[in-house]
Amino acid sequence: MSKLESTPQAGLKPWRDIVAPHPDVSSGNYQRAEFAADLAQVHRGEASSEYQDPREFYQRTHLTQGLRDLLNNALKRLLRNQGDPVIELQTNFGGGKTHSLLALMHLFENLKIAPSLVGVEELLKALKIETLPPIVNTAIFVGTSLGVDEKSIKPDGTEIRTVWGELAWQLGRQKGYKLLADADQNRTSPGTESVVALLKQCSPALIIIDEWVAYIRNVYNTPFFDANLTFAQVLTEAVKACPNTLLVASLPKTKEEAGGEGGQVALETLKHTFNRIQTSWRPASAEESYEIIRRRLFEPLSSKEFAERDAVIKAYMNIYRQNPDDFPSDTKELSYQYKLESCYPIHPEMFERLYNDWSSLEKFQQTRGVLRLMASVIHSLWEQDDHNLLIMPSTLPIDDRTVMDSLTYYLDDGWKAVIDKDIDGPNALPREIDKSNQTLGRYHASRRVARTIFMGSAPISKGSNPGIEDKKINLGCVQPGETIATFSDAIRRLNGRATYLYEDARRYWYSIQPSVTRLAQDRAQQFEPNTVHAKIIEYLQSEADNRKRAEFAGLHVYTHEGDEIADEKEARLVILGPDYPAIKNADDSPARTIINTILEKRGNQPRLFKNMLVFLAPEQSQLSALEEATRLAIAWKSISEDTALDLTRNQTTQANSKRKEAEAAVNRLIQNVWTWCLYPSQEPDKAGTKDVEIEALKLTGQYDKETNLAAQVSKKLVDREDLLPEYGCDRLKLDLERFNLWQGRNHIQIQQLWEFFATHPYLPRLKDQYCLFQAIKDEFEGKVLIDGFAYAASHDEATGKYLNLVTNRGESFSVSLTGFIVKPEVAQNQVNVEQQAKATATKGYSSAGQSAAVRPSTREATSSTSYPQATPQPRQINRFFGSVSLDAYRVGKDAGRIAEEIIQHLSEVAGAQVEVKLDIQVQFSNQPTDQVIRTITENCKTLKFDDLSFESD
Repeated sequence: MSKLESTPQAGLKPWRDIVAPHPDVSSGNYQRAEFAADLAQVHRGEASSEYQDPREFYQRTHLTQGLRDLLNNALKRLLRNQGDPVIELQTNFGGGKTHSLLALMHLFENLKIAPSLVGVEELLKALKIETLPPIVNTAIFVGTSLGVDEKSIKPDGTEIRTVWGELAWQLGRQKGYKLLADADQNRTSPGTESVVALLKQCSPALIIIDEWVAYIRNVYNTPFFDANLTFAQVLTEAVKACPNTLLVASLPKTKEEAGGEGGQVALETLKHTFNRIQTSWRPASAEESYEIIRRRLFEPLSSKEFAERDAVIKAYMNIYRQNPDDFPSDTKELSYQYKLESCYPIHPEMFERLYNDWSSLEKFQQTRGVLRLMASVIHSLWEQDDHNLLIMPSTLPIDDRTVMDSLTYYLDDGWKAVIDKDIDGPNALPREIDKSNQTLGRYHASRRVARTIFMGSAPISKGSNPGIEDKKINLGCVQPGETIATFSDAIRRLNGRATYLYEDARRYWYSIQPSVTRLAQDRAQQFEPNTVHAKIIEYLQSEADNRKRAEFAGLHVYTHEGDEIADEKEARLVILGPDYPAIKNADDSPARTIINTILEKRGNQPRLFKNMLVFLAPEQSQLSALEEATRLAIAWKSISEDTALDLTRNQTTQANSKRKEAEAAVNRLIQNVWTWCLYPSQEPDKAGTKDVEIEALKLTGQYDKETNLAAQVSKKLVDREDLLPEYGCDRLKLDLERFNLWQGRNHIQIQQLWEFFATHPYLPRLKDQYCLFQAIKDEFEGKVLIDGFAYAASHDEATGKYLNLVTNRGESFSVSLTGFIVKPEVAQNQVNVEQQAKATATKGYSSAGQSAAVRPSTREATSSTSYPQATPQPRQINRFFGSVSLDAYRVGKDAGRIAEEIIQHLSEVAGAQVEVKLDIQVQFSNQPTDQVIRTITENCKTLKFDDLSFESD
């Protein structure tokens, strides 16, 4: 047994420094039987002082509302003849009925000291009773203290044979007994008149009968059985008829407690008899039971101690109200504060579990069971010098053999093995987990979580809704000053490794039947590394879904050397497989080595467009955790699909739940592990050399279920401007000059310029060619004249002229790879020449018109005069048609280029109505299967094909 330390909020006193247990509890000098009040023993004067002494008894008794009502009724009936004459006490074993009978007995057998008994003076004042009679005659019969065939010999020599004889002698001694002597000796029920005479003679009279059913059932199927049932009816009628007389009797609550056929018949008959006259007694409520337990086990608090208690309770309420999502909703209410006060120093959650769960066990006996268990718990904690703020489920010393025996006494066989292995044995899993983790170890978090789950689940592990919610686990563990997340981590770790722990929908429970967790762990260790890596690659392939490519034009998972990465002029993210991890500050890591190989060549050909590739590699130090998680994911999948295992319903539910949980863990770890972003980089002054470096960036590694790897890499690179989804004209103009992209020429073809960007790592990395296109078009927005460059659709090498030259703002044009950007001064020079030529031609036309009045001869005119030629009218083009054959294995790629380079330009013509049709013709050398024909037909209908058919020659 080891002391369980914790780290609660500084300045708060532990429970042991505020309240002390009663000496018999703190010293351990109590017996289990002491918590079972024995009315017969007290009546004989043989009980321990806390039951025998009226003052001590009332000192330790909490007057519940039900007990107050019982005592009030007795005082009014016996002193004023105003109360109900018959009261039936009915509750489960250990529910407080014997304690209530003792309270009646001590009050009316000790009337001289009654006003000094704790709580009684208040009752007397409320009823305005100023004087008490010198005596109330009492008769007490306990059915288990006298055998049906036994005689009770009284001090005066009287021999008693029946219940009625016993009651008569106790009430009136020999004088009273003579009234019923014949009936007693003959063991036949007395008549009502005789009993009424007895009660009137002995009034005021209190009759207490306990365990009546236990007495009667022993004479089932005999005349004496019927005689006892008849007497019950006679007695109730007689008490009703006599003033200042009260009958209080206890009956079992269930047929099972009545015992056997005779007991059940007796119970039903007595209940019917009592129901005609009696007033039912109300047992203690749950809240009142807390106070009963507290008073029985602990000394009263002083005013100073109340203040210290209140400081602790305020701190607990603060954590519940400040963290409403981590605790049950009712804990933030004022009513829960009252619970903390009434239960102190025991946490209400402990009582909730004992009364709601453990009391459902047949042998536990409600309040009596709670008293027995908590006495052993408090003694153990007191001996260990426990310094926790409250006694909570998590601080329950299950490693104490006495406490464990007290708990397992009520449970099925097999629980000790569960405790030893998974809960609180010397080598139990929670201890191992706490030792391996400094944070968990500081709080003993795993042990405390395991204890809390055990207390909340062991009694109901076979029920239809077993287990305890994670919020309830927090409630049973967390103290002010402690971190909630620590216990959540402990739950997660236990759930992944415990043999007997189950989980479903965030409810956790232990069972004596092993869960499939151990099977999953065993299977997980059997998988080869290649199998594990192949599964990780499947997850990466899901991450590389092109529908989630963020700012990349394409995604690719590189799994092994020789895997081909396309050499294309668009930004692509290459996710390296688990065989290629990155290592911080290591130039020879597997990631950097393979990246250099990929950048050098594509297959057997040199790679051209190096600047289009970005790589994402795993962090080597984090890979092992992912591999373990993946092993478990594979294992849980195999278990959930293995019908040969013949799993129970709980095991099947657990396997499915664990499978989902394990797969989620892998997805989470993928983002935690793939955190190294690497890409080629080069200083501008090394342009044209092979000195390309690999730049490395570290991602945060924080999991975000709303995003994926590509999105995380994109954000990082875009924020640093290492990837540009947008590229402005101003930056383009600067880069043209900064990197000498003009290369001494007057123009650059767009295709060549785009290849520059795609090839050289010292240039900005653009997402795709359309970023460049937009930057070019931006130059012609918002300006009267361009100042960075002009645009031409083409260039006539023979004449040096630029065709369809665009120099002014607002001119409509489309950028294409075949176009050119032109230096502004060169473009302006061509514009000036064209404008001058136009002016000259206009001037010549005017001179010719002015001389037309004097017409020379045709000859002269022909030989000496030059007239402007008629300008031929261009033909009107109103249609375009194009047809092309596509590679069937790269339709999507080629069709995309056609859309970008042909259809887009046609669509920009004002008024154009573009229609695109796709014709598919297939020649079969082998007959397609019916499945293929059916699939193609259904898919064509889904994709709304205008026409389709399979034909025969």
